[in-house]
Amino acid sequence: MSVEEYLRSCRELSQLCGQNGWIDNDTLKVQIEQRDARHVVAAVDFDEVIMEGAGCVAERVRRWGKVQLHLRDGGDVSGLEVL
Repeated sequence: MSVEEYLRSCRELSQLCGQNGWIDNDTLKVQIEQRDARHVVAAVDFDEVIMEGAGCVAERVRRWGKVQLHLRDGGDVSGLEVL
């Protein structure tokens, strides 16, 4: 699984959300800043979607941060840490 695929499906990235909303994967942008055999450091940017009680979108808030992804020997992602 690629870094971007992992980020689109992991739960840890929601730590960057500030209002208990959900991540709009269509707005997710990933910029790799460092890479070695065991880790990847990336800057991420996305919209957090905030819902009203009626189920309508109330607001979209831009969120960003840095993450470190841990890699297995084959290059697959084994976990993520928000920096």
